[in-house]
Amino acid sequence: MTVLAASAGSAAAGGTATHAAGGVTSLVQSVDWLAIAPPTLAAVFALIVLVADLFLSERRKPLLGWISVLGLVLAGLSLLPLLKGDRTTFCLTARPEVCSYEADHFALVVQLLVLGGALLTALLSVNPIKDEKLPGGEFWFLLLSSAAGAALLPASRDLATLVIALEVASLPAFALVGIRRGDRLSSEAALKFFLSSVTATAVMLLGVSFVYAATGSMHLAQVAEALTQPDPRLDVLAKAGVALTLVGFAFKTAAAPFHFWVPDTYVGAPLPVAAYLSVVGKAVGFSGLIVVTVKAFPSYSDVWGPVLAVLAALTMTVGNVAALRQRPDRAHSAVRLLAWSSVGQAGYLLVPIASAAYSDDAAHAIGSTVAYALMYAAVNLGAFAVAALVARTHPGNRIADYRGLYAAHPVYALALGFFLLCLAGLPPGIIGLFAKVTVFSAAVDAGLAWLAVVMAVNVVIALYYYLQWTAVLFRAPEGASEGAPEGEVRPARPRIPAPLATAVGLTALVGIALSGAPQLVLRFASGALL
Repeated sequence: MTVLAASAGSAAAGGTATHAAGGVTSLVQSVDWLAIAPPTLAAVFALIVLVADLFLSERRKPLLGWISVLGLVLAGLSLLPLLKGDRTTFCLTARPEVCSYEADHFALVVQLLVLGGALLTALLSVNPIKDEKLPGGEFWFLLLSSAAGAALLPASRDLATLVIALEVASLPAFALVGIRRGDRLSSEAALKFFLSSVTATAVMLLGVSFVYAATGSMHLAQVAEALTQPDPRLDVLAKAGVALTLVGFAFKTAAAPFHFWVPDTYVGAPLPVAAYLSVVGKAVGFSGLIVVTVKAFPSYSDVWGPVLAVLAALTMTVGNVAALRQRPDRAHSAVRLLAWSSVGQAGYLLVPIASAAYSDDAAHAIGSTVAYALMYAAVNLGAFAVAALVARTHPGNRIADYRGLYAAHPVYALALGFFLLCLAGLPPGIIGLFAKVTVFSAAVDAGLAWLAVVMAVNVVIALYYYLQWTAVLFRAPEGASEGAPEGEVRPARPRIPAPLATAVGLTALVGIALSGAPQLVLRFASGALL
């Protein structure tokens, strides 16, 4: 990581130094290890787990899960020293302000979301790995590797690092989806996910090569400068590069028409992996989309702004209409509804990014997306955590299987009801309502009234299936007589694993805390930007 030089020198963390001697310029670059600590710690613990797996007996394999949890906790704690100010590293010697890695507030917020989501996924995974006899060493290595790539991406400030981070986050996810050996649904989901993702990545790489050909640089700051006054002969090439680059990130966000892999992948993957993809996978896509549009392509907002606005309207409509059509008695209908719901939520998340193209205050618009993403991550992971609880006794995971959940597990039924109401934007899920209002305001302030109307219609559509599922939770269990006195029906209460209960409790506490002070979320997210 240190650039070879003609003579020795020193530099401050993240900086560079030059020294001329005999006509030869000395270049020395040091690494700010504190700045890159979050993704680095995740990667280091991935290697620790991989090596430890070779020496631990089968009886002691569960230790790998707790080592992974420790690694994610330490990676999250490493964000605290970075809150004091922006830190950069891997900078150009001639232009120290142009860097490949920037730990600004935006990167820290997304890294918090990514590492927090990965930590909750790890808690959800401890028991399924043991119960389903999944290969623990491989699972934890892949999860930590993917989290390392996802944490690297929001801090990446050149196109090459962005692509590498995106693939480091994605490639382990393919294996995680197909980790159930001999399971037809799992293998089919992994293959579909892999083929569609590889195609999207190839298209994005073509776009990146076009952008490089038109600008002569990979660094986002220099790309933005070059695109301000492009060579007229290369203008079409640059516009094509911008459009194709966005395709790769649109796939990661599950934006229509690049969403077709979502429902089958979520159903075929282990439930914790589906939860991980729904939150961390989206964070990867949206952070990449924000970085390239606002940092690299601001002068081409007339290209990506209308495209993202149309994608937002199409995505939320496709997702909500498909979720509306899910039958409660269909196998895996609960997971399918969450999958289609995540597509609809992706549409809402795209609205402020599109609005940034038309707004004088892009930071505030993007802040709405970050605030919404924080809300969505907490409550969606909570919904998947309760789904994992129900799946322990009802592997089919139909919506109908949730009937009577309040009678059997009142606390978890109330938690799931709260999560669904947050996603719907209804009280007491105040944070969901607040997040939707901020997104709606971003569209109105940017003059995208038609998009705000489309969003309002979709919010109303989504109310039906969220409330329908919520109502199922509080119905009497099947087999209970209508006139039976309260307390007569006593459903079996299997033991709930502590990691699963902890995941539900943490997400519920975060959701309640955010609902108590929703304005702090927007202030925190808006202060993050760019």
